[in-house]
Amino acid sequence: MPQIALSDTAEIVTTLAGGSEIVLVCEHASAHIPPDLNDLGLAAVDRLSHAVWDPGALAVAQHMARMLDATLVASGISRLVYDCNRPPHAPDAMPEQSELIRVSGNLGLDAAARKARTDSYYTPFKTTLAAAIAGRSDPIIITVHSFTPTYHGKPRAVEIGILHDTDTRLADAMLAIAAQFSPMAIQRNAPYGPEDGVTHTLREHAIAGGHPNIMLELRNDLIADDSAQHAMAQMLSDWITAALKNLERTTR
Repeated sequence: MPQIALSDTAEIVTTLAGGSEIVLVCEHASAHIPPDLNDLGLAAVDRLSHAVWDPGALAVAQHMARMLDATLVASGISRLVYDCNRPPHAPDAMPEQSELIRVSGNLGLDAAARKARTDSYYTPFKTTLAAAIAGRSDPIIITVHSFTPTYHGKPRAVEIGILHDTDTRLADAMLAIAAQFSPMAIQRNAPYGPEDGVTHTLREHAIAGGHPNIMLELRNDLIADDSAQHAMAQMLSDWITAALKNLERTTR
């Protein structure tokens, strides 16, 4: 079973080390904003909102890591400080606006300030994840996220999104399994897709090396407590196990 192992940058990245080929990633695991950033100017009500992190995603990923004997790499910093699923040049790596929330602490960041955040938060995350992947002979990369039931006032019907970029192998296998066994509203590349810039981690760490990969998006009202998180993790882990077996058969 996986054991907790904190990296040298424990406040920035946490790893859960497992023995299988699966590397789970949770880029938006934490709502932590370092004290010197003065809460990025956010109101108290906004500091634990979905704008700041992905509620429930880390708990689901931790359950999955144990079920799949997987390695988990999770960011320890709010995505408003640095979104570890974005490259440094992307404007939304340090967003000035998140849906309806103005992030005043990110307004007008100059090149030096952006580089300082990149060096402090993104680089350790990227390095830790790259090392975890390099430690596997045939790595499989799966990122875990959550999303809000409504966005800009519009309800979202999708309950689980299975996302991919140019490599569709694992997503195709997962969607086929899900269609057989679940009555839930499961969609490909929803509620976001590659055109929204959400597949950076997949591109950077999986596609470039030819590793099977997917991004999971879970509606956060479905993973609001530990019981629901555990049940979601079990269902997803079962699908992943079955999908990987199907992939193995097709590549023989």
